[in-house]
Amino acid sequence: MIRSAILALRSTKAVSAAEYAILAVGIVIVVGAAATAFKTPLEDAFKAIGTQITASKPV
Repeated sequence: MIRSAILALRSTKAVSAAEYAILAVGIVIVVGAAATAFKTPLEDAFKAIGTQITASKPV
């Protein structure tokens, strides 16, 4: 059993899966940080656009 675990750890598929998991976690962290950083400016921009749309008169 230990031997098969060691062989699995040495497998290139296992290494690739671990690398992709680490990459995915990094992407999630970056997207979360960006969403937090730009929350207020984006909210204000969408509110301004919504106000302009509702205030405009149809042609």
